[in-house]
Amino acid sequence: MPPRKGNGPRRPADAIDLDTLPGYFIRRQQQIAVAIFLEEAERQALTPVQFAALLTVARQPALDQRSLAATIGLDTSTVASVIDRLEARHLMRRQPSLEDRRLRLLTATTEGLALLDEVEPGVLRAQERIMAPLSATEKQEFLKLLMKLVQGNNGYSRAPSASSDRSAAED
Repeated sequence: MPPRKGNGPRRPADAIDLDTLPGYFIRRQQQIAVAIFLEEAERQALTPVQFAALLTVARQPALDQRSLAATIGLDTSTVASVIDRLEARHLMRRQPSLEDRRLRLLTATTEGLALLDEVEPGVLRAQERIMAPLSATEKQEFLKLLMKLVQGNNGYSRAPSASSDRSAAED
């Protein structure tokens, strides 16, 4: 590298400004979103990942573990440990499939469904708090662009989501 005038050799980090890196802000927003969610769901002691798993199974009873992992974009070992915790709290149940004994089918229990009803207002409040700095128009545009980024980069994930029902609006 050619030396810089008066400041010695140029270092690679000199060209990088965190304030210009979208990944930096995405990571920060993820931290903020999780913190807000945990505040709102503190009474129910539910994490965002546990909520996603429980909600998905409640909407799709008898879903198998691998399909759940693909639907919510998590690796199968993480989903297994999430299910272990939900099952220990009697919020979800796994049962062998009658057609294929290798498959473990998931159902939300009555307690799990009741917890979803109980946590719903807090989850909705969390989403409102996360988006509060934006105008109504900005919220719609942000969500559209965020979905486009996630879908466009889904293949780079360690656990790509197979969910096709969340499509970004066409340009």
